[in-house]
Amino acid sequence: MPKVTLYPSDQSGEVAPETSLFDAAQQLGWELAHECGGFASCSTCRVIIESGEQHLSAIEFEEEDMMDLAQLSPPYRLACQAKLRGDVTLRIPEGSKEKDVRLRMPYDPNL
Repeated sequence: MPKVTLYPSDQSGEVAPETSLFDAAQQLGWELAHECGGFASCSTCRVIIESGEQHLSAIEFEEEDMMDLAQLSPPYRLACQAKLRGDVTLRIPEGSKEKDVRLRMPYDPNL
C-alpha cells in the first residue's frame, strides 16, 4: 500500500492505491480546503509534492486547466485530483487547510 507523508505535521500512513491525496490527508486527520467539493474547479486543495511525484496519477485536463487559471505549476498538484500509486511526501501550504479557508471568508451574521 502507498505511504503518504504530510508536512508540516510529519504525519504519515498507508492508504489504498488510487486514493486521492485529498482523501489520504483526511484519513491522516488533515482537513484540506475544498470549496468546489473535489471537482477541480477552485484550486483550494493545492498541495506541494516534496517527493514521489512519479507515484501520482498523470495530470488530466481539468486539473491542468485549473492549475493554469490559478497560475500553479509542478510541484503543485490539486489534492482532489492526484491519485496515489506509490509513496509520496507532500507539504500542505498555508491557505490549503480547511480552517484557513474559513478564516478568510467574509463575516456573515446569518451563518
